[in-house]
Amino acid sequence: MAVIVLASAAGSPGATTSALGLALTWARPVLLIEADPTGSSAILAGFFRGALAQTKGLIDLAWAHREGLLVEALAELPMPIPDSSASLLPGIRSHTQAGSLAALWEPLAAALKGLDSTGRDVIIDAGRLGLVGSPEPLIYASDLTLLVMRSDLVALAAARSWAETLRAGFHELGAPARVQALLVGEGRPYRGRDVAKVLGLPVVAALAWQEAEAAVFSRGAAPPRRFDGRALPRSLRAARAAIESTIAADADQLASPRMRRS
Repeated sequence: MAVIVLASAAGSPGATTSALGLALTWARPVLLIEADPTGSSAILAGFFRGALAQTKGLIDLAWAHREGLLVEALAELPMPIPDSSASLLPGIRSHTQAGSLAALWEPLAAALKGLDSTGRDVIIDAGRLGLVGSPEPLIYASDLTLLVMRSDLVALAAARSWAETLRAGFHELGAPARVQALLVGEGRPYRGRDVAKVLGLPVVAALAWQEAEAAVFSRGAAPPRRFDGRALPRSLRAARAAIESTIAADADQLASPRMRRS
């Protein structure tokens, strides 16, 4: 069981689309949580094209926590995503609710770790970093946080600052810096090795820049013919494998005798 957080430094690099795309191609059952504090569900409005009304979501989880029913609500509130092994916990309905989530993040992080017995992984869309209500405790409790970014100079400038902030945050907790970059559109114009050098972070994978294919996830567009064999789905599967490999390697390192003695 793993908890993976996707967040962005600036702009709209495609964190939500990437999170949904990964969830829909994940090999194991997975819970997708919209923890973006900007409000409204981009997935219900986009992928589901507004056809499903939001009846339950993250704010209901916060209320359940206040009543001591967090674990029970975490099992009951998510909605299954048809034709997949993924389920969705939609985000808050309005940005004005973001402040109400401050007391939820830390107990939610602990509750998500408790899902290990269910065999279900968790992918969290944390939205843009630095906003009021940002789910920072989920980031620092994750098995891997992915800084989702484009590969241009503007994206690099914004991500560099946040890479330093995230590394410092993990250091203050005495934990390894479990943060890497996820590129959307490598080579536009910089390659992964250039990004890694500037950020001081590994690049776990790169997703193909294919707007028509991304619209399947972001706008509910009809999949083109032989969609699974196209560039974006292939890159999502490759990213999933790279993420799983990275988390497994970190777990092996933490379990090594040298790490246990330290």
